Amino acid sequence: MKKTTLFLCSLILTGIGFSCSTAETNTTIKDYTQYVDPFIGGFENGHTFPGACAPFGMLQPSPVTGAIGWKYCGEYSYADSIIWGFTQTHLNGTGSIDLGDLLIMPVTGNRTRAWDGYRSKFSKENEAASPGYYTVELDEPGVKAEITATTHAAIYRYTYHKADSASMLIDLQHAPSGNEKRYHSNVLKCEYNWEDAQTLTGHVKNKAWIEQDYFFVLQFNRPVTERINLPMAEAEKGQRIIASFDMKPEDELLVKLALSTASVEGAKKNLNTEIPHWEFDTTHQQVKDEWNSYLSRIDVKGSKEQLLNYYTSFYHLLMQPNEISDVDGMYRNTNDETVKAQGEAFYSTFSLWDTYRAAHPLYTIITPERVDGFITSLLEHGEAQGFLPIWALWGVDNFGMIANHGVPVVVEAYRKGFKGFDAERAYNMVKASQTVPHKRKSYWDMYMKYGYYPTDLMDTESVSYTLECVYDDYAAAVMAKDMGKTEDAEYFGKRANFYKNLFDTETQFMRPRKADGSWRAPFNPSAVGHYQTGGDYTEGNAWQYTWHVQHDVPGLIELFGGADKFKTKLDSLFTVELQTNAVDVTGLIGQYAHGNEPSHHVVYMYTIAGYPERAQELIREIFDTQYKPEPDGLCGNDDCGQMSAWYMFSAMGFYPVDPVSCNYVFGAPQIPQITLNLNNGKTFTVIAENLSEENKYVESITFNGQPYTKNYITHDDVINGGTLVFKMKK
Repeated sequence: MKKTTLFLCSLILTGIGFSCSTAETNTTIKDYTQYVDPFIGGFENGHTFPGACAPFGMLQPSPVTGAIGWKYCGEYSYADSIIWGFTQTHLNGTGSIDLGDLLIMPVTGNRTRAWDGYRSKFSKENEAASPGYYTVELDEPGVKAEITATTHAAIYRYTYHKADSASMLIDLQHAPSGNEKRYHSNVLKCEYNWEDAQTLTGHVKNKAWIEQDYFFVLQFNRPVTERINLPMAEAEKGQRIIASFDMKPEDELLVKLALSTASVEGAKKNLNTEIPHWEFDTTHQQVKDEWNSYLSRIDVKGSKEQLLNYYTSFYHLLMQPNEISDVDGMYRNTNDETVKAQGEAFYSTFSLWDTYRAAHPLYTIITPERVDGFITSLLEHGEAQGFLPIWALWGVDNFGMIANHGVPVVVEAYRKGFKGFDAERAYNMVKASQTVPHKRKSYWDMYMKYGYYPTDLMDTESVSYTLECVYDDYAAAVMAKDMGKTEDAEYFGKRANFYKNLFDTETQFMRPRKADGSWRAPFNPSAVGHYQTGGDYTEGNAWQYTWHVQHDVPGLIELFGGADKFKTKLDSLFTVELQTNAVDVTGLIGQYAHGNEPSHHVVYMYTIAGYPERAQELIREIFDTQYKPEPDGLCGNDDCGQMSAWYMFSAMGFYPVDPVSCNYVFGAPQIPQITLNLNNGKTFTVIAENLSEENKYVESITFNGQPYTKNYITHDDVINGGTLVFKMKK
């Protein structure tokens, strides 16, 4: 990594592991935040951002180095040298653009420049970040910027080294845009009010991926002495304001702000509750302590690189779902109604197509106290619109991907014994989501008539739609069976086998099929499909989607004609070269694309098929090539923690191939020792004896001192605590 961030300067590693314990006092003090580098994934297509946030926080204030085009889904690229300003909301590692609300930027000198004339160069040597904190020196205005945040609010400390016309740009028109050719933002409505010389409030409605409302309160620690409204283009509705202050060199300007989806009063409550003072360092310490309280739930012993990768992955996992209800529980729902959360809080930012695979299973282990709130929020959202959300953002469904993977998330929580929601209510939403037609191509009559989605009756993604819906059907069948709903279990169980209708025994691929039963021709299994460009696959091809049978690997093996033929075909996945410019199909090892989620379970299929050693060597290759503690260290979008969750699970030596089964399939551990400090007071420790660069294969496994011969471990085994030991060999 070219730059060593300031928070890593105190990193001291002795042998393996880390501890600041002293024998004299028997007191252990660990600052886990020093092992998090928020710049990881901030370059190329990781789409992470380095700004400050609290765990599961609504606000994520962060610098903007660009806002035009797919590159700037997180409004930041590590390669850039100019900062536009600082916005208050962001998406962590997604492949679509939204949020980026309420830009502010310190200003000195000429205050009547064009709206884009306030940007500033900065040096990487003067930029640093850690959980809950970001700082940078802005060259043009001569200002040191510092940011920290709570769940609903943020506080900035700007130190003006020079005070020539010390001012602040407040840009209510700013929003990121996916249009590569020109900058534009879709502000539909903007209202603001100077309540006094130090307080600005307002409401903005804009539209990018979703139509979004945010209400805000912004306060300064000193009075505004002059206000200038910058000229607006004819189509613009969001005002740009220059607020000036009477300051001397090295004076500090503190800015507090909070947002709400419900009202200005809600924003004020959020601010007054969470940051009622002007003490920046106090707020920073509070959020740092909160991060440590979460990060300390896992103790890792390993190399410096492993610690950075693991704890940064953990950090990215905890950045969402986001608590968007106010401190009093009020929020704006998908029907544009202001309502009160039914649980303690309402969460949104559910990138379910990604996160059902490993992120949500990890939440059930590491943050179980949040899971009931997540499920209740999904149910609330579902009841408001008639089906579980596809991709929930800011309380609205953006229908960003295919199928409805809120279904397995709900079913998994139910099967793991979470009791904070009514099971009958949950099942009703699961059933509705799999039977009620809705906006995102849920053509259930067609699906039932043919047993698949015919390529000639769908405009795109027919194979992926079928295979993804099949997994949700399986999840619904399992929940129905567990609840004694025999008829429903049989109905959804039949649909869970629809994947077999797309398997072409001649080519041995999941292949697009027409309504008359014939295969689509010509057929190129390497051709990548995408919802924007067409094709029968979603951000992938036949090589990648043929393995999308998470719930019935034995059934898929049977279609291939047995385990040997299955392995031969699976081996080809990692050796046949793929040439593609698709931005979402990355992290390639042959045709395998680790940068996109449909591939994430595939290596573990070797274990299920009886070839665990092949899984073990491929997992090592993925670790060595696809995860590095560098700004460009992620091979694809982090996708709201899913890329990170794969790393965390796989480092422990197992992975939830089928989350609904509540089992974790073995691979091979990649870190010497990991201990989970569980919420029930127990610990679960994974030890990799003799692990080394050469020793990447598993010779034997013991659990609590007894030989263990299953190829998986259960969720109950993990949460009941114990010690899992892998003896490694060459």
